Amino acid sequence: MGLSHLPMDIRGEYVKFSKERYLLDTPPEKLRKELEEELKRSSDDMSSHGWYHGLMPREVSETLVLRNGDFLIRDSLTSMGDYVLTSRWNHKVLHFVIGKVLEESGTFRPRVQYQLGRESFDSVAALIHFYVGSQKPLSQESGAHIYCPINRTLPLRILEAAFTVTLKQDPVSPLSSLRRTFIQKQGVALDDRPRTLLAMPHRLSSSMDQIQMIRSPLSPLGEYVPSTAYNTISHHRSPSATPVLPSEGYEEGYDVLEHSRGVFSVPLVEKESSFKPGQYRSLLMPAENKPLEASILKRVKELLTEVDARTAAWHITKADCMVARILNVSEEMRQKMAVSSGLELLTLPHGQQLRLDLWERFHTMSFMMAAELLGCTGSREERAAFLFKAILLASELKSSQGNMFGFATIMRALELRQVKRLEQTWITLRQKHTEGAILYEKKLKPYLKSMNEGSLEECMPSDTTFPHVVPLLSLLERGVAVGEEAELWEYTDMGVDVVMSHLETARTMAQHGEVYCSNAQTKLQGFQERPELLEIFLTEFQMRLLWGSRGVVASQTERYQKFDKVLTALSYKLEPPGGQRVERT
Repeated sequence: MGLSHLPMDIRGEYVKFSKERYLLDTPPEKLRKELEEELKRSSDDMSSHGWYHGLMPREVSETLVLRNGDFLIRDSLTSMGDYVLTSRWNHKVLHFVIGKVLEESGTFRPRVQYQLGRESFDSVAALIHFYVGSQKPLSQESGAHIYCPINRTLPLRILEAAFTVTLKQDPVSPLSSLRRTFIQKQGVALDDRPRTLLAMPHRLSSSMDQIQMIRSPLSPLGEYVPSTAYNTISHHRSPSATPVLPSEGYEEGYDVLEHSRGVFSVPLVEKESSFKPGQYRSLLMPAENKPLEASILKRVKELLTEVDARTAAWHITKADCMVARILNVSEEMRQKMAVSSGLELLTLPHGQQLRLDLWERFHTMSFMMAAELLGCTGSREERAAFLFKAILLASELKSSQGNMFGFATIMRALELRQVKRLEQTWITLRQKHTEGAILYEKKLKPYLKSMNEGSLEECMPSDTTFPHVVPLLSLLERGVAVGEEAELWEYTDMGVDVVMSHLETARTMAQHGEVYCSNAQTKLQGFQERPELLEIFLTEFQMRLLWGSRGVVASQTERYQKFDKVLTALSYKLEPPGGQRVERT
């Protein structure tokens, strides 16, 4: 899944027309189908790429790139035949001209090349893939990088008709005459535009319902959202803006200093983890404890055994959503984050500490589940029964809870090499719990694989409480956690496409934060928690259980390295290499 051919209903940014000017008469379903057909064209056709927006005015493009790394491609209206890459970096909107040049190729037909600075490419798509994949800056002076494409959600003909109306009704623009000339040369008649878009302000109120139907069926975005795609907005030229030399491939640009949406709140950059295991007071362990104390492990096993998988999944989902700031987020916390949801914070630079905390939780939970399997499960039959319980738990997290983060966490525990190598335990699972083995192999593993490959539909079903953020955490914060296998993007030919798919998914997650909050509240409505059971799924408790009250203060790298060795020793004790097996009683 690449930058082009993106499903239009839930990818990209929501497109909104100027309320004062336009009326949408064409049914949204027809527009969806038209866009889908447009995106299925040959990759050589610019219209097949979602990030291409055609005859978009500069002023409109600047309202779309909201975060560092956002970008889109539009036609240059000042240099006919060229394109412009509009992006945001260091909180400024930048415009880079992509020039079209002819080069001698040794044949009768010269080769068309697309230049950005000193780099040349066979196509604009190749240029985009290069800068996204290599993470090379677009220019040395700007240092700008591009990550996330802003994809159109309407066919080009609709957008260009709207832009044509805008350019015609903009007589004060010094470029309006040139722009009209260019549009007419492209075959778009100013007075012969399609009837889809009509300048009928007197019918505004009756038309807005139709316009709103274009929105994604999953989108919670309301009028307050700062994604002002294709809407009129006031800009002000910065008096101190430094002019950029045309030789660097820029268009002359300006900073956006004021926004019609109001004042921006400066976020608090968190420096410390929200987990305080050294200060944690537990119901199940003393003030000081050693790593993997047998009595505590036994109590955890009893709690996991005596409750059904759905009840355990409820408790995990509540703990996960509290850490991710999906549930119980105070107004004070929202002000500190400067966003309304932890899932939006995850995608922003000042969300690093939350990403690190979720990364810690992901590994710690999976380590605890593996430790319970390897260190406190008795006979092979008991291990197989615990394995079956873990599979049912993963299934409940995925299906009944919509908790893709929790699902991925339990699946990682089952996929750890120390667990996978227990051949006799897995054989016993197939013999004693055949339905569990089939569920794991035929449904859960393929589903996780699809999520890790970047399938948006798998990552975010409509009843999701906590989407699959693990790839984003790995992309942005992956450290040196021991025992981790290479990610898909590190060894497949489609690595760049997988990365881009995950980044696009992250954007959509951020936009749908309110939906996940609502889903989580609905799922947990009437849920009666058990304090002891909830505690074993708290990260501070798990950290203390695994590394003890003293060891928990060590660095993450040191803790993970030590525990990897512990799990390996436990695994080899249960099923030594060479066929000799030891049964625990």
